[in-house]
Parts: sequence; structure tokens; C-alpha cells
Amino acid sequence: MSCPFCDALSEGSIVENALAAAVADRFPTNPGHTLVVPKRHVRSWFETTPEERTALLELVDQVKQWAERELLPAGYNIGINDGPAAGQTVMHLHIHVIPRFDGDVDDPAGGVRFVIPERGNYRRPGFIPRVQKAGDDAGE
Repeated sequence: MSCPFCDALSEGSIVENALAAAVADRFPTNPGHTLVVPKRHVRSWFETTPEERTALLELVDQVKQWAERELLPAGYNIGINDGPAAGQTVMHLHIHVIPRFDGDVDDPAGGVRFVIPERGNYRRPGFIPRVQKAGDDAGE
């Protein structure tokens, strides 16, 4: 089966180093939305070597520097969807670097907390945190 990120690596990158590359997201959520991917095909952050992690984070910094020069964003979302339950749809590790701009959403408060919408606004009156520890009975 073909991997769109392996294919994208062969087509060229925005910036790269020996172990990773940054490519434009084909379905960007905002201008400058970039994906930083390891050159080795791995599914998860937890499968990478320490050297790959360093290489990936170096490129996150380089993408940020590029965006600062070209786009002048007001902030960034940087994230990984690691595994299908977390929303990963392409099974090649990728780090989203999404430049954010004032006014691109009505209320950005909470940021990545809204991946589970009903748990995003922890400041709302009556919010009760739901933390389950390993071994706890979910039915209690």
C-alpha cells in the first residue's frame, strides 16, 4: 500500500535534514499548515529514535522561522494525532505545525483541549474533570 507521506518526501520538501522533512499539508486548515515527518516510515512518535525526535523538533523550529518571515502568525498549534483513537488517519507519524491568526476562530480559548468538545472548556461553571486511572472501574 502506498503512503502519501513517503510519496510526498520523494516529491520534495520545504526544509529537511538527514532524518526528517517538512512538507505542505495537502488539506491545510490555515495558511502555512505544514507536516513534519520522519523519513523512516514509522506510525507513532513512540517508535522513533532519540535522534529522529531531535531531527523532527529541529524542523518544527525551522517551519516556525519560515512562517514568521512569510506569514506573520499570532500563534501556533503544534500537535500529533498518535493512533486511530486520537484521530490519526495516515499511519506515518506526522507533526502538524499550524500557524494561527487573530480572528481565525471566534474563541480560541482551550486550544487542543477541544479535541473532546464537551471537555474543552474547563473554565465553565460546573465543569467536573473526568480522570480515570489504570485499573479504575469505568462504571463507578
